[in-house]
Amino acid sequence: MTGSSMSNDQTTRSLIVGGGKIGEAITALLCGTNDYAVTIADRDGQALDRLKGTWNGKISTRCLDVTDGRAMREAITGHDVVLNAGPFSLTPVVAEAAKDCGAGYFDLTEDVASTRCVKGLSEGAGSVFVPQCGLAPGYISIVANDLAKRFDEIHEIRMRVGALPQYPSNALKYNMTWSTEGLINEYCNPCEAIHEGEMREVLPLEGLEEFALDGVTYEAFNTSGGLGTLCESYAGKVRDLNYKTVRYPGHNAIIKLLLNDLGLSSHRDLLKSVLETSVPATPQDVIVIFVTVSGMQNGRLTQESYAKNVYGNEMGGQRWSAIQLTTAAGICAMVDLVRDGSLPGQGLVKQEQADLDLFLGNRFGRHYA
Repeated sequence: MTGSSMSNDQTTRSLIVGGGKIGEAITALLCGTNDYAVTIADRDGQALDRLKGTWNGKISTRCLDVTDGRAMREAITGHDVVLNAGPFSLTPVVAEAAKDCGAGYFDLTEDVASTRCVKGLSEGAGSVFVPQCGLAPGYISIVANDLAKRFDEIHEIRMRVGALPQYPSNALKYNMTWSTEGLINEYCNPCEAIHEGEMREVLPLEGLEEFALDGVTYEAFNTSGGLGTLCESYAGKVRDLNYKTVRYPGHNAIIKLLLNDLGLSSHRDLLKSVLETSVPATPQDVIVIFVTVSGMQNGRLTQESYAKNVYGNEMGGQRWSAIQLTTAAGICAMVDLVRDGSLPGQGLVKQEQADLDLFLGNRFGRHYA
């Protein structure tokens, strides 16, 4: 089952790893077409039963301990592609199994170390490897690259993204909208950037700034993983390149208190417990996307920006949050673009290789439009 077998004139056999909120949204998107046969693998049998009941014979399920490499390979066998919607810690196991089985591999990880592992596995692979297919990293890189291509000389690329509650009501001005482990990872790990032409690591939570969009004031600060592979792609081509997470004003100070002053950055399991028991989740969220590129166009210093808010929506008679839709749409669109030949079907594919117009014109990518 090599990447080259992902023809758009036949059903693509797809294995989704992870039956959580994002895995469920991916299932909804793929099952909305006649082009994908879907199997969902998860160790939570109750979650699989719920999904199987929802899709009433349209999907297959497999109860699986993903940490078991042998079982993972058995599950992948017979599938053309693997869509990894599991925790970033499982990325190496799933990606290595996909390579051994000759299946195309797609994931959503923001973890830098996991992505390096995937890049290494892609070398010499007969199938395609497409990491970081979500919102940030993911779509944000496609937007930034589209803007940057319009410049003769690029001075600065600034990428800002936030998954925020529409109606903040606590001191954090935040609700849990996605993976707690992923959030902690972004807040605690070093961040990649290009500063004055040199690639470097900067501290998370630093670089605090404020800006306003449509009359709403936000703050933004360094977090890990959002740049994807852009530092590598734009090394030697840009003076400054950075990514920051968007929050409502005041969030950064409280998070610094928790992580730095109280030392919870060294006790991530405890921090996870505190967040999940104290900060409620919400389906009423909004995705804020703001990208600015400046440089020279036709001999003149110019700036171009992309700003958009994305809200949750109904699909298939069910309400989906904005983070579910944007994340699931990102990975499904990249699978679809490989399937129809718009992207390479073998080796490593970076997010910035996708054309923005083709992405937004895609049946899954249109959820960003």
